[in-house]
Amino acid sequence: MSRIHASAVVHPGAQLADDVEVGPFSVIGEHVEIGAGSRVGPHCVIEGHTRIGRDNVFHGSAYIGCEPQDKKYQREPTRLVIGDGNRIYQFVTVATGTVQDEGITSLGDDNWIMAYVHIAHDCRIGSHTILANNATVAGHVHIGDHVFLGGFTTIHQFCKIGIHAMTAFTAAVAQDIPPYVTAAGNRATPAGINSEGLRRRGFSNEQILEIKRAYKLLYRQNMPLEEAIAAITARAAEHPELQAFVDFFPTASRGLIR
Repeated sequence: MSRIHASAVVHPGAQLADDVEVGPFSVIGEHVEIGAGSRVGPHCVIEGHTRIGRDNVFHGSAYIGCEPQDKKYQREPTRLVIGDGNRIYQFVTVATGTVQDEGITSLGDDNWIMAYVHIAHDCRIGSHTILANNATVAGHVHIGDHVFLGGFTTIHQFCKIGIHAMTAFTAAVAQDIPPYVTAAGNRATPAGINSEGLRRRGFSNEQILEIKRAYKLLYRQNMPLEEAIAAITARAAEHPELQAFVDFFPTASRGLIR
């Protein structure tokens, strides 16, 4: 029995593993590769130069590999790369990259991209993230591993979101969010650390306490930013969990949320 529904349209040039399932009325483009164990629900479109790994699930009406919503885009063969084990829900849109950046949009492994999320061109999404319903991620945004974006979060282009960070419902993010930090409001400001998320991922109470100390140095001691960064860097030698801060600070390009 065929795993491709009779009403689906799969270009002869597409490369699908033998066990890939394609649901009714879905369209798979010429330059698409889909790995083993993946399932494409009804009314999905997957096009562009898109490479998809193993065991991914695309729910109904997702549009994957769409053209960038960028007036500079001139139909260059830019790419989208998706890893393994992702769940991409209804009406999600994910664009390919642009030549103004590195020409690639990427998602890692085991991400949950919930209904109506938009991921724009040139974004780099890590692994084990959750992007809740209607989150909107503008172009060139980098999101680290284990990040949680609350529903209706909006992120300005070129922002960077550090590992284990979190945004609250309807947060409007216009600057970079350091690792572990929770951001809330419009515009988003720091609102503590993502303590519950860290506990769920196996961080000890001592590690969480040290991250809280670093947060206070950064946001609660009225220290100049350079001094706070230096103090956190010094503590990282004895507390490896703080190395994420140290690695993040030099990459911040839009300034830290304050």
